[in-house]
Amino acid sequence: MTTSASDDRAPDAGWMQPVSAGLLAAVVGFASAFTIVLAGYAAVGASPAEAASGLMAVSFAMVLSAVLSARTRMPIVIAWSTPGAALLVATGAPVGGFPVAVGAFLVTAGLIVAAGVVKPFGRAVAAIPMPLAAAMLAGVLLDLCLAPMRAVGAMPALALPIVLTWALAMRFARLWAVPIATLVTAVIIAVATPLPEGALADIWPRPVLVLPVFTLDAVIGIAIPLFIVTMASQNVPGLAVLRANGYSPDVPPLFVATGIASAVAAPFGGHTVNLAAITAALCAGPEAHPDPARRWIAGVAAGCAYLVIAVFSPAAAAFIAASPPLLIQAVAGLALLGSLAGALATALARDDDRIPAIVTFVTTASGLSFFGIGAAFWGLLAGGALMAVQRVGRPA
Repeated sequence: MTTSASDDRAPDAGWMQPVSAGLLAAVVGFASAFTIVLAGYAAVGASPAEAASGLMAVSFAMVLSAVLSARTRMPIVIAWSTPGAALLVATGAPVGGFPVAVGAFLVTAGLIVAAGVVKPFGRAVAAIPMPLAAAMLAGVLLDLCLAPMRAVGAMPALALPIVLTWALAMRFARLWAVPIATLVTAVIIAVATPLPEGALADIWPRPVLVLPVFTLDAVIGIAIPLFIVTMASQNVPGLAVLRANGYSPDVPPLFVATGIASAVAAPFGGHTVNLAAITAALCAGPEAHPDPARRWIAGVAAGCAYLVIAVFSPAAAAFIAASPPLLIQAVAGLALLGSLAGALATALARDDDRIPAIVTFVTTASGLSFFGIGAAFWGLLAGGALMAVQRVGRPA
């Protein structure tokens, strides 16, 4: 069914339920993934100030949730591309540093807009085999997902309590497992790890303008994989969540809106925003409100919450920048274990596609690089070539 603004009366006494769901979605979304985003920016050459600016930019961009939800009367929740940030960690710094990465972010934003405007292009993107896209994502995530165990081996007294806290929270408060682990990490760092003097002195919002530099290597090695990962692991599941809860939004305008928002955030260091998937379920499901026509309020609340979160995001970035990198990577890895499991399950679901998917996975995870182009692109290319060879002459 397609929900609409059939009931334009003021929200009834149950308005607190969708507002609470929206606030929860924003807090969980930020706390569960901001360490991954900051790690991604640092990996592609951003300074601490540029990384803080990028985090703030994508947080502000997610105010789009409120605009789209109010306009469509559907719970359209926007998030940053967490798998995209993990891709940046796996890719590493391009030749030319962060300005080249920002140029790639702008190209990705243009591709997202094109997916909404140019129907043949959108269909071509949709035609990328899901097992290969999922396998590429799994390969991107693998190294970061190993960080918790690496941290336990390197600094067991600090890392083991974080991992155990996460495991216990998964049993009793699954939704809050990563935020709780993040909080425990912050406490451990504050108590056991001395921060440099003055590390938290400048935590006020300070946008940093980065002039983009465009290179072919970055377009192929960063922009295209970032676009594919964002579409396959964020936008497609995000639409599935909405449809599973009875909403049928007009898709092209959503892609155009998120692409434009990404383009606005990019010069300030932001990578990509897109439809939310996991946190969208909090706002689109019955937990937000028994009446589907009221759940759009949750999307508005989530967008407004991100407006507040964006103001305080530089403080989080400053704390993380002054903290031991391996501990931060450990929390990020814990946050991505669910994504890794889901990606592997999708990649290996069909017997006929398993070997091409595994080729994509291992090539991407290997860190292979040719001509300055990262492993994610080569993984997709290798798996696609093998899949094409296997399907030659096979009945459709």
